[in-house]
Amino acid sequence: MKLVTTKQALVECLGIVSKAVSSRSSIQVLSGVLVDARDDGTVITATDMEMSIRAPLPGTVEQTGSLVLPARLAIDIARSLPAGQVVVEQRPGEAHVEIRAGESLFNLHSLPAADFPQLPQFSGDRFTVSRAAFIETVDRVAPSASRDETRPVLGGVLVHFAKDSVRMVATDSYRLSVKETPLESSVAGSPQVITPARTLLELSHIAAAADDETIEILPTENQILFDVGGVTLTSRLIDGQFPAYKQLIPETFDYEIPIDRDEFLEAIRRVSLLAQKSTPLRLRFFENTLTVSAESQDVGKAHEAMPIQFSGEDLQIGFNPDFLEAGVAAVKESPVYLRLISPLRPGLLKGAADDFLYLVMPIRLND
Repeated sequence: MKLVTTKQALVECLGIVSKAVSSRSSIQVLSGVLVDARDDGTVITATDMEMSIRAPLPGTVEQTGSLVLPARLAIDIARSLPAGQVVVEQRPGEAHVEIRAGESLFNLHSLPAADFPQLPQFSGDRFTVSRAAFIETVDRVAPSASRDETRPVLGGVLVHFAKDSVRMVATDSYRLSVKETPLESSVAGSPQVITPARTLLELSHIAAAADDETIEILPTENQILFDVGGVTLTSRLIDGQFPAYKQLIPETFDYEIPIDRDEFLEAIRRVSLLAQKSTPLRLRFFENTLTVSAESQDVGKAHEAMPIQFSGEDLQIGFNPDFLEAGVAAVKESPVYLRLISPLRPGLLKGAADDFLYLVMPIRLND
């Protein structure tokens, strides 16, 4: 095998696929990337058996062949190379591969391509969705998914495709994000899947660097494929019953309080500096005023007041500062509306439009 590329192309391609390299597996080949040089070009692939990424490597193939390189070392080497042309070559009968650039020469041990696992095969018609609208929905909803691996369904995002929209839902049982986004789609029917949040967030990173206006998607019974800008990301789907999220959202609220989004977000971030460990962020509403405060016994306390439209009996409620900040940040217009019932019932954040809802559980205050 012999291929010629550039340092920049090699670094970028390895950077994309490396997100699917296994960091915990005891199977050596899963810590590597498959370099497949063919007559029609070179493709680099990585997989951790849950998610796989394939990306084209620009360049010229002088001799076809394939091999597996240790991913982390290959990335470090690629970044260290002098700018310009890079040659990757494995001579017949040899187990090592040469990486040459300028006066730099590296000899790396490689593994046979036959040891690399076979990726899932997809058949059927792909449909397309608008890249910008789909990724915006991912970015606003997916962070609410759980990171607790013992509850796999909550680590996923419920994605419901329709002809002219997509709806995504994620929850970690402490907060819930729901967004329905109008977008152009060529989907047939209305498929619904639970996709790992990690997969969708990685898709967002890949799509951010792509010029394509659309994303191609093909879901199957237990896998899903995304293709954007020539990069293919495939992932297992999560099997299970997603929570009946509509039942979690109260139908009515006693308060709907408009708050300047940017001012509220800045106050949360400042005061949260003193919300250590499990300390709640305390919100107090009274006489057209909102105070945001936090107190940590070992650190100190912070307090900030801001004018709002509020009348009625005083109301105090506590929230996890990180969850509250994430919810306010995910609302893109101002004012942000905070809907409340009582200090022990969940609060709802939304913008003027109803396309994004963020439900967050409160923390009981001691006084």
